[in-house]
Amino acid sequence: MSYKTPSHKKTYLITGAAGFIGFYLSKKLLQQGCRVIGIDNINDYYDVNLKLTRLELLKPFDNFIFIKGDISDKLLISNVFDEHKPNIVVNLAAQAGVRYSIENPDAYIQSNIIGFYNILEACRHNPVDHLLYASSSSVYGANKKVPFEETDMVDNPVSLYAATKKSNELMAYTYSHLYKIPATGLRFFTVYGPLGRPDMAYFGFTDKYFADEPIKIFNNGDFDNDLYRDFTYIDDIVEGIERLLNKPSVSEDTVAHKVYNIGNNSPEKLMTFIETLEQCLTISLSKEISFKKLFEPIKPGDVPATYASTESLEKVIGFKPTTSIKEGLQNFTDWYVNYYKKR
Repeated sequence: MSYKTPSHKKTYLITGAAGFIGFYLSKKLLQQGCRVIGIDNINDYYDVNLKLTRLELLKPFDNFIFIKGDISDKLLISNVFDEHKPNIVVNLAAQAGVRYSIENPDAYIQSNIIGFYNILEACRHNPVDHLLYASSSSVYGANKKVPFEETDMVDNPVSLYAATKKSNELMAYTYSHLYKIPATGLRFFTVYGPLGRPDMAYFGFTDKYFADEPIKIFNNGDFDNDLYRDFTYIDDIVEGIERLLNKPSVSEDTVAHKVYNIGNNSPEKLMTFIETLEQCLTISLSKEISFKKLFEPIKPGDVPATYASTESLEKVIGFKPTTSIKEGLQNFTDWYVNYYKKR
C-alpha cells in the first residue's frame, strides 16, 4: 500500500488545534516541516490550562500560526481562507460530549452546525485538495449489531451531539456533490492518551482516585455480561489521519465523499480497562493502588458493545492501530502523575 507523507509545500488548516486530537495532529505535521494554521476558541468546556499547555508545546515551531477564534464566526473563517489559502483542511473543532448536549444544546448548534457550515462555505469559495472532518461513533446510536460498519443505518441518533455529527456527514456529502469538494468524515471511537480530555472516563477515574472518591461503573457489577468498548490510542488515530490527508476521495461518476470508522477493532471489557488503569497507576506511583468502586445499573441507551469495523480504512491506507491498552494507559498514567505532580 503506497503512502505519501504530508507535503511541505502545502498549508494545513486545523480547527480545534488546542484540542486533544488537533494538538497531536498539528505537532506531527509541524515535526515534518509542514505549515500549519491552527484555530481554536479555547472554550472552558474543560480545564483551559490543558489547552494552553498543548498550545505552548506548539509555539516553538516556526511554521505554526495560531488564531484564537470561533469557527461559528463566518467573517473570521472567510478571512483565514483568504489570507492563508489552505490546501488541506482538517475540521476537528466541535462541541464534544454526549451528556453535555442535554445541558447546553446551544453550544452544539453553534459550533457543530453553524461552524461546520462556515468551513464548508469557505472550502466552496476557496477550493481545497481535501477536507477531513470529525464525525463520531455516536452516530450509530443504539445499534445492536457489532462491529459497527459504515454501511449501517445511522438515522436514529440518541443524543443531540450525535444528531449534529450525522448532520455534518449529510452537509459534507451535499457540498461534495454540488461543488466537487473532496471530503472525508472520520467516525472516532473513544480516543485516549496523555494530555487527553478530562471529560473522558479514564481521565475522570484517575481524578477520582486522587480525590479519594469512588468511581461509578454502570454495569450492574455484572462481570460476566460486562460492557465492551473500543479504545483507540491517540498516536494510532493521528497516524490514520495523516495517511488520509493526501488520499482525497476521487470519483468521476459519484460524489467525492467518504466516511470511515477510525477505531481499534479490538473491544475491551470495561472492567478489564479499569483493572489495567489500576495496574498502570500502581507502576506510575510505585505503590499498590485500587479504585473505590460503586456499581450502578446500566444507563438507559447504553449498548452492550460498541466497536468499529475498520476494514474500509485499512484498505485505503494500509494501517491498523497497534498500541495495546496496557501500553497506552501506561503512557497516560505516567503523564498524569508527572503533569499533576502526584508522585
